[in-house]
Amino acid sequence: MMIALAAAAAALASGHLVAGLLDPSSSPFLAVGNTAIDLTPAPVKDFAIAVFGTADKIALLVGMALVIALAAVGAGLASRRSALVGTAAIGLFGLLGTAAVLVRPDFGPLSLAAPLVSLAVGVLAFRLLHSLAASAAEAEVRAMPGEQSAGPDRRRVLLSTGAVVLGAGAAGLGGQVLAGGIDPEAQRAEIGDLVPETPVPALPAGADFAKVGTPTFITPNEDFYRIDTALRVPRIRVEDWSLRIHGMVDRELTLTFDDLRSRPLVEKTITMVCVSNEIGGDLISTANFIGVPLRDVLEEAGVQSGAEQLFSTSSDGWTAGTPIDVLLESDRNALLAIGMNGEPLPAEHGFPVRMVVPGLYGFVSATKWLVDAEVTTFDRPAYWEQRGWAREAPIKTQSRIDRPRPFDEVPTGRLTAAGIAWAQHTGIDRVEVRLDGGAWQEALLSTEVNDQTWRMWRIELDVPSGSRRIECRATDRNGQTQPEERVNPVPDGATGWHSVLFTANG
Repeated sequence: MMIALAAAAAALASGHLVAGLLDPSSSPFLAVGNTAIDLTPAPVKDFAIAVFGTADKIALLVGMALVIALAAVGAGLASRRSALVGTAAIGLFGLLGTAAVLVRPDFGPLSLAAPLVSLAVGVLAFRLLHSLAASAAEAEVRAMPGEQSAGPDRRRVLLSTGAVVLGAGAAGLGGQVLAGGIDPEAQRAEIGDLVPETPVPALPAGADFAKVGTPTFITPNEDFYRIDTALRVPRIRVEDWSLRIHGMVDRELTLTFDDLRSRPLVEKTITMVCVSNEIGGDLISTANFIGVPLRDVLEEAGVQSGAEQLFSTSSDGWTAGTPIDVLLESDRNALLAIGMNGEPLPAEHGFPVRMVVPGLYGFVSATKWLVDAEVTTFDRPAYWEQRGWAREAPIKTQSRIDRPRPFDEVPTGRLTAAGIAWAQHTGIDRVEVRLDGGAWQEALLSTEVNDQTWRMWRIELDVPSGSRRIECRATDRNGQTQPEERVNPVPDGATGWHSVLFTANG
C-alpha cells in the first residue's frame, strides 16, 4: 500500500518538475484538473461555487489528491502477490494525464514531456519498490528461526520507500518553484504608477452606506471576487505580452504592453458581477479600472460589415464572445484594462491585460490574461456557450440585503436595513423593501456615481418582536423591476427577490 502511494507521489512530482522546466501548464496533475473543470456539467460547477466560493479550485485539487491516494491504496492492496495490477493502475493514470495534456488548448511542442516522464517514473518506482519488498518477504520466509535473512530486510524497504517519498517532495517543490519563475509582483513593480490622462472624479459624499452595513463603494483589490477556470494563475512577462486583433477587420493589429501604455489612458469606475452569482450572493465588486478604450482600438482596426462578436482568448486557452455592437457603443466604456484601483492589475485579475465591459456578465466579456481577439460571427461558440450558457448575457437588474444578516437577532423597534442594487449600464431608479409580506416601502438610495456601478440603499423600519422576514426588489431606469420568481444562474444569470429571515427580541 505504501509502495503504491510512494510511486504515485513520485509520478506526479516528477511530471510537475519537468513541467516547471519546460511548460508549467503541462503538469499532468494540473492538466487533469483543468480538463475536469472543462468537462464538469454547469450545475455541478454552480454547486461548487456556491459551496466553496473562490476556494473551489483548492477543493478540486484536494479532491483529486484524495482520489489518487485511494486508487493507489486499492492498487497496492491488489498487488501483494503480483506487481501487474499496480503497474497497470499507474499506467492507466499516466495515460489519463497524457490525454489531458494533449487536449489542452495551450498544448505546445514540449507539453508531452511532463506526462511521459511522469508515467515512466511512476511505473519504474513501483516496480523497483515492489521487487524489493517481494525479495524481503521471500528472504524472511527462507531464513531459519533466529537466523538473519540473506536478502533485503523490511528496514531497507521502508528506507527505500521513504527515500522515494522525500525525492517526490523535493521534485514537487522544485517544480512549483520553477513554474513560478516569473514573479508577477516584480513585474508589476517595474511598471510603476499608472496615471490616467482622464481620471475618475472623486467619489461623491454618500456614495455608500458602509457605516450601516453595505460594502464600501470601491472594493479593495484583495477583496475583489475572483471566478475563472485557471487552476494555475498564468504568469506572463510584460515584455513578452502582445495582443493580436484580427479576423473581420480592415487592418490587423498587434499591440504590445508599451503600445497600450503609450496611448491616452482613461479610468472608469465599473461594477462587475459573475453570472454564477446566486440571489443574495457576494460575487459582485467595484473597482476603478485603468486602460485603453476598446472601441478606439476596434475602430482603428476597422470592423467589417457582418461582424457579430469579438472572440477573445486568454493565455490559458479560455475564450469569450462579446457582441461587437456593444463594444462599439460610444458610452459603454469597454476597456483593455491594465490597471485596477491605481495599480497594475493583480496577477489573479488578469495581469498584464484584461477586458472589462460594463453591463455584461464576465463570461461573455471579461477575458483575463488576454492574448488574442478575433472579430468574427457568432458561428464560433466560446467556452461557456459550448457548455450550455447564453450567447449574449446583459446583467440583470438585482438587489441584495446586507443588513440584517440571515438569522440575526436584533432589538425590537427601529431597525436600519441596508443593501445594494445594480443594473449596470442602465442605472437604478428605486429600491423597495417590505417586512413580513406587507406593503412595499421605498428605500433611500445612495448618491449615484454612474450608471455602470452598484448603488446602495437604506431604510428605517419598525420591527415588532418575533421571527421576521425582509424582502427587497429593485427597479431600473427602463422601468424593469426584478421579478419575484427565483431562477437559477444558468443560462444567463439568476433573478428573484432576495429575502432574509431574522429575529427581533425585546
